[in-house]
Amino acid sequence: MNIQAFYEYCLSKKGVTEHFPFDEDTLVFKVGGKMFALSSLSQWEKGEASVNLKCDPERALELRAEYDAVQPGFHMSKVHWNTVMVDSDVSDKLFRELISHSYELVFKSLTKKLQAEILEQQ
Repeated sequence: MNIQAFYEYCLSKKGVTEHFPFDEDTLVFKVGGKMFALSSLSQWEKGEASVNLKCDPERALELRAEYDAVQPGFHMSKVHWNTVMVDSDVSDKLFRELISHSYELVFKSLTKKLQAEILEQQ
């Protein structure tokens, strides 16, 4: 997956916004003001792209055991976040599924009111 495909896939989700809250390099995607994906732009340029994604703790352990490219979240809670190396042993299809899983976890943690507001957006 290239950065454009990653970017477009994240923004295709309802209510998603992009931010650079930490520095000019770390692109963060949020839904309802909460992060669900973040990645270093300079690492993409170097061909060493990785993305931090939220994950169900049990599934996170299973993914880490099955894929070399899935590691405990770098600079994040190791229980709830994975760092996924792009263009590795994780297929683009699985990568998109992991992005969607992260988005859904964060979306479901929002208040019902905020969820409804996001779903009403065009």
